[in-house]
Amino acid sequence: MNNDQGCCKVDAVVTLDSKGQIVLPKDVREKADLKPDDKLALIACEENGKVCCIMLVKAQKLEASVKDVLGPMFKDIFK
Repeated sequence: MNNDQGCCKVDAVVTLDSKGQIVLPKDVREKADLKPDDKLALIACEENGKVCCIMLVKAQKLEASVKDVLGPMFKDIFK
């Protein structure tokens, strides 16, 4: 039986404190190889004008993905 549910799953439930801050659990930080001062891009998805989903992506990974996708297009444009 294959229990593979794809790459996304709930790893933790966190609480927003009175200052609007959250703590990422240690096991999640370790699995994501997050270190102090790492930058995270917050990506919000909207439905009917309200944010319904918030994702955090390592900024370095997001930057690399954007360069991989857009880089070849810009090379063609600026030939």
